[in-house]
Amino acid sequence: MLPIMTSTLDAAIAKLAALPPQEQDRVGTWILEELRDEGAWTKRFSASQDALGRLAAEARADRAAGRVSDLDSDTL
Repeated sequence: MLPIMTSTLDAAIAKLAALPPQEQDRVGTWILEELRDEGAWTKRFSASQDALGRLAAEARADRAAGRVSDLDSDTL
């Protein structure tokens, strides 16, 4: 069963179909690259949750122990 395309996506594709072939290829390539990049980012972010959790716990422990201070934007 094919997924149902929304009316917005259908309208966008109809406008793209009216472009010259070279422009269709340029836009199609851009969309595919964006989707690939998004998928890769999602995968990497999901895989890093344990490390991020450990870093957050360490930061909270450092804060509770007084080993950190607030950032002063005037001294940056």
